[in-house]
Amino acid sequence: MGCYIYHSQSYNSTLHPMIKELWISLPVKDLALSKEFFKRLGFTFHLRHETDNSMAGLVMGSKGLMVMLVPVATFETFARYNASDTGAGTEMLLSFEMDSRAEVDAMYSLVVAAGGTIFAEPEDQGWMYGFGFADPDWHRWNVLWSDISAMPG
Repeated sequence: MGCYIYHSQSYNSTLHPMIKELWISLPVKDLALSKEFFKRLGFTFHLRHETDNSMAGLVMGSKGLMVMLVPVATFETFARYNASDTGAGTEMLLSFEMDSRAEVDAMYSLVVAAGGTIFAEPEDQGWMYGFGFADPDWHRWNVLWSDISAMPG
């Protein structure tokens, strides 16, 4: 897994413009396959993308962060650059936190049943527990539970 630094700082809107939302766009080779994979993990899609075949907004977490699943050709048009070859290297690691170790284990079972590739088996570091998987397009994800109060150092 990795090292995670948690930082809290008050926000000063006079120094920085307020960011309304953040979307993370991931290129996918087969949108229907990706949507089905994430549905099998229990995720939902933004209402405006439920029947859209051009892209899909995967809703993540209680704050509703959106991960956009975008066909490669569309992604490259938006990015004005080639998509990374995720079979040859990792462009990023996406991590999400669960409420308990049991939920991490339940997600592990869902990932395996949905055909995801486990690249890091569940690991217990005491204060943090989790595993890593790759989706059908080889984007890498960490599923974690942590107790920050027990974090060393």
